[in-house]
Amino acid sequence: MKKDIKIPESKGIYIGVAREKNEESQIMEWNAYLINDRDVTIEMILIVSKGFDKEIKTSKMRHTVKELHAKSFAKIEFLQEEVLKLTNEFAVTYFADGKMYERTFIFAENSIKESELVKLPIINLPGILKK
Repeated sequence: MKKDIKIPESKGIYIGVAREKNEESQIMEWNAYLINDRDVTIEMILIVSKGFDKEIKTSKMRHTVKELHAKSFAKIEFLQEEVLKLTNEFAVTYFADGKMYERTFIFAENSIKESELVKLPIINLPGILKK
């Protein structure tokens, strides 16, 4: 039965981890964003994130976004410095065009760092991008 369920390939949806200044505290911090670079709105978005390595596992964080318009983004969560050394995983499920899509984005251990920054699409902030 499970083999009969067809989940189409997810394209144009990314996770970006941006390095930005917190205006309240005036310090630089890392924030994870969901980026919709598609030409259609996506809906009923569920994001489950976690950090892990061989010895440490963080709690799973669950986030929902009702809808994310075409060519837009939504902040998912703040990433504490302590979790940047871990593998960080973001499992994203959403609906578009009457179909369910699913994709997992993985940031390897120690891959979220200043030396790897690129310009994130749509957001136009420096960060790390997973396509």
